[in-house]
Amino acid sequence: MKWQGRRGSRNIEDRRGMGRVGGAAGLGGVGLIAVLVLGLVFDVDVTPLLQGTGGPQVQSELSPEDQAMGDFVSVTLADTEEVWAQIFAADLGRDYLPATLVLFSGVTQSPCGGASGATGPFYCPADRKVYLDTQFFDTLAHQLGARGDFAAAYVVAHEVAHHVQNELGILDQVNAARARASTAQSNTLSVRVELQADCLAGVWARHAAESFGSVEPGDVAEAMNAAARIGDDTLQRNAGRVPMPDSFTHGTSDQRQSWFDRGFQSGDVAVCDSFAARDL
Repeated sequence: MKWQGRRGSRNIEDRRGMGRVGGAAGLGGVGLIAVLVLGLVFDVDVTPLLQGTGGPQVQSELSPEDQAMGDFVSVTLADTEEVWAQIFAADLGRDYLPATLVLFSGVTQSPCGGASGATGPFYCPADRKVYLDTQFFDTLAHQLGARGDFAAAYVVAHEVAHHVQNELGILDQVNAARARASTAQSNTLSVRVELQADCLAGVWARHAAESFGSVEPGDVAEAMNAAARIGDDTLQRNAGRVPMPDSFTHGTSDQRQSWFDRGFQSGDVAVCDSFAARDL
């Protein structure tokens, strides 16, 4: 992905380098990664294991690698802003109000609950912010096998796609329906939300390729590989569990790849109506 030297977004809230004495710092690098992967593959929030013990906050200097990752995320976010502003104006006849992306290290708080590397990146509609610990990209590459900068860009684009859904009123409708549904029905609705976000991420990738020339050979394959690596069936199988479709909340690997590809091949938001699809 060609991103160096390009414009970054102003909608970044950088909380990295802020931490508490004790807590996650005492785990050490290998122990911390083990905890993060444990939470990710077992769908367990291990935030309490990462939180500080109430000691004072300390400011630590960001490494050159952290700085570069922050710059990368900022450029990717700026690309999503330009693409979605164009699509909203041309196809939907309305303005796009961009999300803010919160970069943090270890743990932080959001109106939707505690955020940590264990919870993974997520979008909080209450404050219209995406929360991202860039440590997740290391987990994605080294523990889950989804390497490459465009794999990371896909993660950012997927979370921004949830903001797009929020802007369009989709999340409110789905959350209202989930509140009245059984657990299995709620999970099915969640899958449809996530697959639509994958499709919208594909729409973004297509427009980014055409508008910025930023997509290089092999980039789409990186995104497709990432989609496969974080499918519910693959995560459960890699965790030593038999895949349980009723428990899926994000979709299978094949489904996630298929919906991303659908968006990328068409570049059209209209093809991303996962709620009208009979077969996912």
